[in-house]
Amino acid sequence: MAERENRRGNRRDRDETPEFADRLVAINRVSKTVKGGKRFGFAALVVVGDQKGRVGFGKGKAKEVPEAIRKATEQAKRQMIRVPLREGRTLHHDMEGRHGAGKVIMRAAPEGTGIIAGGPMRAVFEMLGVKDVVSKSLGSQNPYNMIRATIDGLNKESSPRMVAQRRGKKVADILRKPEAETAAEA
Repeated sequence: MAERENRRGNRRDRDETPEFADRLVAINRVSKTVKGGKRFGFAALVVVGDQKGRVGFGKGKAKEVPEAIRKATEQAKRQMIRVPLREGRTLHHDMEGRHGAGKVIMRAAPEGTGIIAGGPMRAVFEMLGVKDVVSKSLGSQNPYNMIRATIDGLNKESSPRMVAQRRGKKVADILRKPEAETAAEA
């Protein structure tokens, strides 16, 4: 029996290797009034990523803050998505994401720009590994909606390789400028 627990513990230690970084975005304290006084509960919002193109978010609720953070982190690791990055530092194209009343706009940026984004969006980009991006949050300032809208936009991201595969063409055909084709034909 003790041997099984030990094996489980070792497996957990292996899973907890620091390949993922996590960022606590928000903690919300809620109280319930009962006969003897107030009972407090906590809700945590966490963003997790490997800073190489994978990111996820999760929320957890518990009576204690560390337990809420742990639950949120586990959920975030289960819900990770992969996002293709250009040169490993920025987005391939401009996009828009929506969730509820939250709307975000994300634009690719030249090298050296940095992450220009507000609170929850900044956490997502940092955990994703994006180094240069310009973004703007319109609408809801609720961190849950902002993160969901950001993830929605990042899900729409497509690399030239993905577009070429979908159209049955080569990547060079996709990246070639239309003006160059007309000049070559003339």
